Amino acid sequence: MSKDFEELDYQETTLGELILRRRRMLSLGGIDVYEVKLGEAFLMSSLFHEVEEALAHLGLGELKGDRWDVVVGGLGLGYTAAAALEHGEVASLLIVDVLQPVIEWHERRLVPLGKRLTGDPRCRMVQADFFETARSADGFDPEQPGRKFHAVLLDIDHSPRNLLHPGNAAFYQADGLKALAAHLHPGGVFALWSDDPPDEEFRLRGGAVRNFEARISKPKTRSECSKDRNSKNPFPSFQFRNSSLFRISCFEFRYSTAALAGPARSVGRR
Repeated sequence: MSKDFEELDYQETTLGELILRRRRMLSLGGIDVYEVKLGEAFLMSSLFHEVEEALAHLGLGELKGDRWDVVVGGLGLGYTAAAALEHGEVASLLIVDVLQPVIEWHERRLVPLGKRLTGDPRCRMVQADFFETARSADGFDPEQPGRKFHAVLLDIDHSPRNLLHPGNAAFYQADGLKALAAHLHPGGVFALWSDDPPDEEFRLRGGAVRNFEARISKPKTRSECSKDRNSKNPFPSFQFRNSSLFRISCFEFRYSTAALAGPARSVGRR
């Protein structure tokens, strides 16, 4: 097979055929681009990863204190996890992914961020169904049942309506979000990105959960997203409450110590 295109791994999974491949983009100076395909759908590409990084920077940017325990739901090519580890306050990072082959890509260093993630002592990968662990009493960490976290960053489904598997739907209902809240410290943050426009119904559903305050961020243009790409924090001007990326909507739910008075509020889009 040509060095300009290579299939690095093929696995049959419960969700369909999983393929990792690399292609050399001659039109972009010969850079290597890694792509993941599940069934007939292209899930992700290393060429476009600003959204995954922003999820970590924006979500963690809402936290206080100096030692955070963080969960990332969905490993993929590792950009959300790697961005989370850029924050020195992150004391531990637990990555939950249902697909063992994806974890093995990183362990075998078939993907660019594999060495960084597997070499960071704060980072641990667990093969499990994020949605099952979210609704269980034991929670995300099989080594410490009932453990609570300061932030949960979710990057699995395309949106709360556009799901990789129908079985994930219950998580996005009020009862599912309530179960998730039990795994967060007071003041903790749950953030996810959606490939759909802002979903007011979902925001209100999350806001109906006791002690959850829901916010929706506003779109940001591609040029605004990429202009500071080479800085230490690629999104230094972002304020989580009113920004996100492209047509991606970033939902954040803050778990507070006291019940919120009145309906949940969203930050207005400007």
